[in-house]
Amino acid sequence: STWPKGMRLIVRKERPHPGAQLRFTDLDGLRLTCFATNTKGGQLADLELRHRRRARCEDRIRNARDTGLRNLPLHDTAQNQIWLEIISLALDLLAWMPMLALTGNTRRWEPKRLRLRLFSAAAQLVNTGRRRLLRLPARWPWTSVINNAMGRLQALPNPG
Repeated sequence: STWPKGMRLIVRKERPHPGAQLRFTDLDGLRLTCFATNTKGGQLADLELRHRRRARCEDRIRNARDTGLRNLPLHDTAQNQIWLEIISLALDLLAWMPMLALTGNTRRWEPKRLRLRLFSAAAQLVNTGRRRLLRLPARWPWTSVINNAMGRLQALPNPG
């Protein structure tokens, strides 16, 4: 009775994604998800699709904050504008890299996990025989992921 007129609550029962932590409210292994809308008409599936797209947008905003958008570290507006351009470039790279270079479950890694596992590898850049090689430690658990990604990127056709 206290809700605005036309407000609807849409509840859906779904299986949690693999590896999700179950909550005490998840009965029989199924999770209840719900959202409220005041949209008049429309098919239920269309409303749910719109809600899921909004959730993806919020995921992108969270990734941007994890990439450096959380604070503006510089004093001048022009300097902060450059900072925002760098963040935008990094987000573009983080959006394209999983599609072009990564496979399987690694495509869904968030920026924090990518930073921990791939970008912080203690590698050596070695010049030998007029070639430049990236030497990764053999014991690093994600060396194979990095090598596979590099191989996939090198196999792409030259855009020029």
